[in-house]
Amino acid sequence: MKKNVVKEKSFEFALLVVETYKLLVNDKREFVMSKQFLRSGTAVGALVREAEHAESKKDFIHKLAIALKEANETEYWLSLMHQSGYLNESEKGKLEKEIAELLRLLIAIIKSTKQNLQK
Repeated sequence: MKKNVVKEKSFEFALLVVETYKLLVNDKREFVMSKQFLRSGTAVGALVREAEHAESKKDFIHKLAIALKEANETEYWLSLMHQSGYLNESEKGKLEKEIAELLRLLIAIIKSTKQNLQK
């Protein structure tokens, strides 16, 4: 069976997001931005899972495009929480690396699927 890298990476990322959310709520008493971060960060993997059972190639592209938007939003909340002092450099580091990789993967999959659809 073929390995689904974006599925695995988005799930692993969601676990990191949940861990970070717990840190923000329990240790740093931050509730608003962390909730937004939790929602967008876990939505990426959920949308990737939805795309697995898309009704068509266009539906597949649409679901991954929404996942891409959620990943982009997650990157925004991550930067905002870092810049506002809720996350230090080490807390931000792994998350930043992982979300950047997910963004690249999603863009590449969407682009190649669109190209294949035009053939």
